Amino acid sequence: MKVCILTGSELRHTFVRTAIAADPEIDVVLSLCEKNNKNPVTSFPRSKDVDNDIRRVHIEDRRISENDFFAHFVNYTKDKSHPLFIPKGSINSDENISQILASEPEIIFCYGSSIIKGALLELYAGRFFNCHLGLSPWYRGSGTNFWPLVNKEPEFVGATFMHIDAGIDTGEIIHQIRPKIYINDTPHQIGNRLISGVPAIYKTLAKQYKILTKSKQPPKKITNKICRRNDFTIESVVKLYKNFNEGMIENYLANKSKRDKNVPIVRNINLEETRLIF
Repeated sequence: MKVCILTGSELRHTFVRTAIAADPEIDVVLSLCEKNNKNPVTSFPRSKDVDNDIRRVHIEDRRISENDFFAHFVNYTKDKSHPLFIPKGSINSDENISQILASEPEIIFCYGSSIIKGALLELYAGRFFNCHLGLSPWYRGSGTNFWPLVNKEPEFVGATFMHIDAGIDTGEIIHQIRPKIYINDTPHQIGNRLISGVPAIYKTLAKQYKILTKSKQPPKKITNKICRRNDFTIESVVKLYKNFNEGMIENYLANKSKRDKNVPIVRNINLEETRLIF
C-alpha cells in the first residue's frame, strides 16, 4: 500500500508519520512536512493589559508532555516515511502537488497540515483522508480539544477520521475515537494519549479503505462551534485550569457512560476492532 502523508513538523507529527511508516505492509512514499517558523510560545494573540506568561507556560507544558509521550519512539524507530520539509502554507503549490503525483501514492493521509485546496481534492476523491483532532461536527477549526475542556465538556474530546473536502472539517466522517481519561490527568496528557492512538487507526484504514462501509453521520441540525486561534486568550487558559482544579474530570468520569451516550460518535465497523485499544 503506497501512502503519502501531508503533515506538520512538530514532534507529534513526526510520531504519527514514523509510526505509520513502521508498518511493514505500508509503503510511505512521501511525507510533506510543513515547517512552522513561528514560535508557538510568542505568536499567539496578545492581551492589551496582561502579559502572556500564562499562555506561554501552557504551550511549554505541551512541548514537555509531547516529549514524554513521543520522543522515545521517534528517537529509537527508523524513519521510513521519506520526509520532505516545506515552508508552512506551501502544501498547495504546483511544485509540491507535482511531487505528490510523481510519488504515485494510492491514498493520501492528512494530519496537521494547512488546508488542502485545488487539484488534489479531485484527483484523490475517495482516497484522501484527514484526521481532525476534535469531534466533528460539534467542534471544528483550531484547538478543538482545548475548547471542550474550557467549556467543561470532556465528552467532546476526540479525533475524527474523515474524507477530506474543500470545507473546514466538513468531509464525510469515517470513524471517531475518544481518549482514555484518568483522574489527575492534565489537558496535555489527555491530548497526547489521544494522538498516540491515531497511527493505529490510519494503518488499519490504509489496509481496509477499499472495503469501508459508509458510517451513519451525526445529525445535521447540530449547534456546532467554530474554534479560532484568536480566541486563545489568557482568560480561556485560566478557565481551563480552573475547571481541572475544581473537579471537572472527576465529575465527568463519575457520569461518563451517560455523558458519552448523549454525544454519540461515529464508529465504522471496519475500524471497530482497532478502536478497542483505546
